[in-house]
Amino acid sequence: MKNLILLGAALLISTASFAQKKETKRAKKVIDSVAWKKEHYVVDRDSAYVDPRIGLKKLMGGNKRFIEGKSIKPRQDMNTVKKLETGQEPFATIVGCSDSRVPNEMIFDQGLGDLFIIRTAGQVSAAASYGSMEFATLKLKTKLIVVLGHTECGAVAAAVARPENVPGHIVTLINEIKPAVAKCAHLPGDKVNNAVRQNVIDQVNNLRDLEPILHKKYVDGEILIVGAVYDIHTGKVEFLEETLKNLPQPKK
Repeated sequence: MKNLILLGAALLISTASFAQKKETKRAKKVIDSVAWKKEHYVVDRDSAYVDPRIGLKKLMGGNKRFIEGKSIKPRQDMNTVKKLETGQEPFATIVGCSDSRVPNEMIFDQGLGDLFIIRTAGQVSAAASYGSMEFATLKLKTKLIVVLGHTECGAVAAAVARPENVPGHIVTLINEIKPAVAKCAHLPGDKVNNAVRQNVIDQVNNLRDLEPILHKKYVDGEILIVGAVYDIHTGKVEFLEETLKNLPQPKK
């Protein structure tokens, strides 16, 4: 009797295991389908690494998933950890603000090894940041740089308010953003968010002109440098049209 019970239990476990494997296989087939990929704006990761224009589409698709509640959280498991032990090939460099409300991998729905991220308040860059971008470009062969600002940025708000007796090194951040504030002071609407946008555009232009590495690679069409603003109210990333115009074409 005992043997029969054990045999029955073994059969139940075996049947359940078979059913689970079958369901997993069916789910994987659905996820790998053309229709599913289209519905979730999935862009091939290897293609994004090779072509920065495809990289842009991948970031845009990831953000659409995020705001529509379709995040797939790709490459966020131990298998990916093991695959990345020997090196990394991020398809985009994000030059962003340190604000805790703007977690880059989450808002773009990307995973381990996808994004090379450089963050400071107001995404203000200095020598160490420039060196990090150059490292990603030269060593990691990353071809897309995105300067990512965000609405209601505290560093930009401080530059707009121009407070007196700013403590410590915080004043250096404010001073770097002041020119952007001055450029859009005449515009109607929210002064801080106007300055956020202008600050991103100015930073994109600065990086495009940055010698000796980024400028040459940009004008030769080897890399793209664009700007975007994340809305902390909606979760949407707007890629700024001013930075998407007249992009250089890769040399044949």
